[in-house]
This record gives sequence, C-alpha cells and structure tokens, in this order.
Amino acid sequence: MKKFIQEFKEFTMRGNVMDMAVGVIIGGAFQSIVTSLTDNLITPLLSLFGGSSEVKGLTIKLNGGAVMDFGAFISAVINFLLMALILFCILKAVNTISHIGHKKEEPAAPTTKVCPFCKSEIDIAATKCPHCTSDIPEE
Repeated sequence: MKKFIQEFKEFTMRGNVMDMAVGVIIGGAFQSIVTSLTDNLITPLLSLFGGSSEVKGLTIKLNGGAVMDFGAFISAVINFLLMALILFCILKAVNTISHIGHKKEEPAAPTTKVCPFCKSEIDIAATKCPHCTSDIPEE
C-alpha cells in the first residue's frame, strides 16, 4: 500500500499533470467569462434581429408537458464556438511566441561522399575507395 501511495504521489507531482490541473481550473474560470459574454452581450444583440426579448426564451411545449428549449441550445452552441475561437487564438499566439528567437538549425556538414567510379558511399576524407580501390580525385 505504501508503494501504491508513493507511485500515486510521484504521478501527481509530475509537471504535465500539474499543468493539466492548472489548465482545467483556469478553463473552468474562463468558461464563466465566455458564458457571461454570451448571456449578457451576444444574446441581447441576437434578440434585436430575432424580435424576441431573449434567445433563451425560444421554447416549444410538447404534449405531456415536455419543453424543448432551443434558446438554451443556441446559447450553448455560441458558448462553444466562442470558447473554441478564443482557445485557437491563444494557442496560435503561444506557438508564435515560442518560435520567436529560435534559430533555424543549419543542416549538418556531410560526412560521406559518393565514389565517382563505383557510386558507393564513402567517408568524406577518403582518398581511395574501399569498395573498388580506385583513387578518388581531389575536389
């Protein structure tokens, strides 16, 4: 049991698990901001075009007392699209920032060359081909 607890402690203290936990907490807080934006700013703007006082009021009552709330569904879709757009923009900015200042790696100098006689690959410093024993001319 002690080994299990120790393994669990090591697992939870890894950097990527802690980063994920912070991301989930910040994501939850950010979701409330996006929901507020949708409910308090975008939904009233949409109601100007739709003619109703509130998008969330778009409901259909079915036989048996069930209610289909299209307005809540539309608000949820708008929330999702806004969240996806904002996360895309944030990740794009982070990726751009992470590449700033990184130099492109230059290709490594070749370590081999091709024998002009037998077309075998040989060491760059070779003066005689080990395969066909031909003298390699200087380049």
